[in-house]
Amino acid sequence: MGRTDSLAKLAWAYGLHLTRRRLTRPRSQLATLVATYAPDGIRPLAPAEREMHPRLVGCINCGLCALAAGRLGKTRLPDLASSYMRLYARLGDASIDIEGDEPDLEAASAACPVGLPLADVATVVRRLAAG
Repeated sequence: MGRTDSLAKLAWAYGLHLTRRRLTRPRSQLATLVATYAPDGIRPLAPAEREMHPRLVGCINCGLCALAAGRLGKTRLPDLASSYMRLYARLGDASIDIEGDEPDLEAASAACPVGLPLADVATVVRRLAAG
């Protein structure tokens, strides 16, 4: 009897849950999400960056761009290509490394086997690092 009673209570609670979900308007949780991750340095992409995102995430970390650009610094160009996607703690290093004596991003993009637009990636990294 105890198991049947428990299953009936569970079914009732689930039915209430589904009814509430259908009757209440969903609230945007974007502000809460941004506030949760802001201390970690994670920032949302701008609409234009969201449109470019599929082209910017194709890096295979082969290193040919670094050879073509002749750049040695804190951040290797293959790391730069994917740093804004996953290594948020290293965004500052990536941003500093592309300031000043600019690497030849056009030559690096030309050498890239997947055609990654490194100039666009550098722009995104600079904006995200600046806050």
